[in-house]
Order: sequence, then structure tokens, then C-alpha cells
Amino acid sequence: MTTRTATCQCGGLTATCEGEPNVVSLCSCLDCQRRTGSAFGLVAMYPREAVRLNGASSEYDRVAESGNTSTMHFCPACGSTVYWRPHARPEIIGVAVGAFADPTFPAPVRTVYDEHRHPWIGFEAATRL
Repeated sequence: MTTRTATCQCGGLTATCEGEPNVVSLCSCLDCQRRTGSAFGLVAMYPREAVRLNGASSEYDRVAESGNTSTMHFCPACGSTVYWRPHARPEIIGVAVGAFADPTFPAPVRTVYDEHRHPWIGFEAATRL
């Protein structure tokens, strides 16, 4: 079974994930752009029981464009977002794909909030929702 560990920049907050994610999604919403400081966010959704969390985290409840709330967990020392818990889906944990720092991580299979996507970003292989 595959085991991957996502970490913040300083290593103080980790999420160790067993198995493959349920889905990897590319999100172009404005909140993900602000959260990542990039043009999009990438999330790997795992079953809650497949994720082992370690280290202190600060929390921020974010209301998404959809109206759903997620509790974002980020390192209080370096500020990196490592994971989040969507209130509407308590059985899953979203883990920031960039926190794995693994170029072999599975590619996104779907995209969301494409209306905010920068025109130079092309992900034709992914399913648009």
C-alpha cells in the first residue's frame, strides 16, 4: 500500500496518507488562488480514516463560493496550509497536493471553478465540473 506524507515548510505539521486519494482536483476559485498564492489549488481527497495527522495547527473556517464551509489547518510557525476538513463531508480530509512535494503524485482528474481559471492554464485531460 502506498504511504505519502504531506508536510508544511518547517516540518511541524504533517498528514500521512495511506493508499491512493479518492480524487485529485484542480480548483481555480479565487479563495484557492489567495490561499496558495498561485493561480490554482490542488487537493487530494482521502477518507478520514486513511489520514494520520501530527503536529499543532492553527485553524481558519473558510466559506467557499459554493456556500460550504471548510476548516483549514495550517502550521502556526510557517503558515503552510497542509489539510482541511469540509463540513459538508466529514468523512473526508482534503490534503494540499503541493505539501507532498512529490512530482510523481497522481495528476488531477477534475477541475472546478473554471470560470476563474487563468486562460494560460490548460488541463484538457481533467473532467470539468
